[in-house]
Amino acid sequence: MDKKTGHCDQISAQIVETPGASRAKMRVLIGPDDGAPGFAMRLFELEPGGCTPSHEHDWEHEMFFLQGGGTVVVDSEEIPMRPGCFAFVPPNVPHQVKNTGFITLKFLCLIPVSRPCGCPVR
Repeated sequence: MDKKTGHCDQISAQIVETPGASRAKMRVLIGPDDGAPGFAMRLFELEPGGCTPSHEHDWEHEMFFLQGGGTVVVDSEEIPMRPGCFAFVPPNVPHQVKNTGFITLKFLCLIPVSRPCGCPVR
């Protein structure tokens, strides 16, 4: 397997077109096309007022917040997030991320490659 290194700015940002998403972009930093068989690492960017869709599925999400301020809505509970915060969302729990701040909210999200949610991992 080849290694992959780089800077996130080298990966083009895709607009998240999943219904319920707003002002959201995603960069697949590491995924199956890179030879990663288990997990995809994605960088989400939510503009002020933006959000991911509210959704649930049978696999977990692991998130780490890099920039900005927002909330993770987990099973109707809104939990504030800021740089350095992390969140684990168990399988089959409704969840959403919202940018409640004044700058772009950036966070990493890791998911199993075998079970991509409504956002592409390639």
